[in-house]
Amino acid sequence: MAVKSEKEELPQEIKPFFLDFDEREIDAAAEALRRILRSGQLILGPYTREFESEFAKYARKRFAVALNSGTSALEVMLTAHLAHGKRVAVPSNTNFASVAAILRTGGDPVYMDMTQEYFVPNADILSSVVERYDIDGVLWVHIGGIIAPDFLEVVEYCRSNGLFLIEDAAHAHGSQFKGIKAGSYADGSAFSFFPTKVMTTIEGGMIVTDNEDHARLARSLRNQGKRDGDYGGLHYDLGSSWRISEISAYLGLVQLAKLDRMIDARAEAAHRVTRLLSKKGVGYCDTSHMDRASNYKLIVRLPPDKPVSVVKEALAKKGIICGGGVYDVPCHQHPVFKDIPYAKDELRATETWCPRHVCPPVTSGLKTGEAERIAQALVDVLSPA
Repeated sequence: MAVKSEKEELPQEIKPFFLDFDEREIDAAAEALRRILRSGQLILGPYTREFESEFAKYARKRFAVALNSGTSALEVMLTAHLAHGKRVAVPSNTNFASVAAILRTGGDPVYMDMTQEYFVPNADILSSVVERYDIDGVLWVHIGGIIAPDFLEVVEYCRSNGLFLIEDAAHAHGSQFKGIKAGSYADGSAFSFFPTKVMTTIEGGMIVTDNEDHARLARSLRNQGKRDGDYGGLHYDLGSSWRISEISAYLGLVQLAKLDRMIDARAEAAHRVTRLLSKKGVGYCDTSHMDRASNYKLIVRLPPDKPVSVVKEALAKKGIICGGGVYDVPCHQHPVFKDIPYAKDELRATETWCPRHVCPPVTSGLKTGEAERIAQALVDVLSPA
């Protein structure tokens, strides 16, 4: 009987990221690039305008303005809401960009804790922070694509108390709750199209808003503060070079056209994984309260005797490669933010759960049987010894 080599016995890896472009779409993108290069218009052209129009329709907002990154989109929204000199509540459990954008626009970040159940704040956490710190505005992050069950209360609370509310929807393309899509609840929102996101333009971002003045300002800020036109003219606003390229806008149109299908595939994969996790008592952040979840990240909570490094290594041996968490290190623990004050006892859940979770590779590219492999591997690794 032939003996299998060690290489043959290694399980096939399931990777955490999947670039959802098929060969037909890649060929069409190559042809689009030829057209763009031959036209000589590499920015602020027809693909950018079409991408903005189609994204506004998808988000159910009047205006969408494309930029070169989600970070730029956040800065634009905070500038539009006059964040300079104001205290802005933001989760510590978020990407660097959320907090950095507040600082860059002259605001003062005030950290909010999160809940164990959803890894996002809730209305009680927000009201406590507002009452304690005299908050002027809120930058809310839909971590992993999860819209908090009481987010409508959050929206009403902000409106009743005169607080601006910006949605950081970088993870939440297509997430929907109570008939409303992420990015459409508040006073404006920012999306990211970074390569790891639910949909990508390679690099890119988008703001959506119903406020015409904010949309006009966004178009000016992305283009070095030129209000009067795309080229030439005077500089009125202290903008930057935050334009999206035409090829990125084209890729955005391709991805947007199939976004619902990609989300449906993620949802099916997440359901297959969580069905077994639920049966075996493995904790995870449930999205069943939502109409639809982007499932950018499936957040699996770890018991205290199962360190992240040990779990990831054990899963890797089974061919299950986990990507980054959301987030392994919260913002208040990063050296760059060391001067932002915070009270440790106000971030207890954040400090407990950021280092105690993993995000298995749930993507729109999972093949038949791979979701079950992921689920079984998680159960095997997380079951008591």
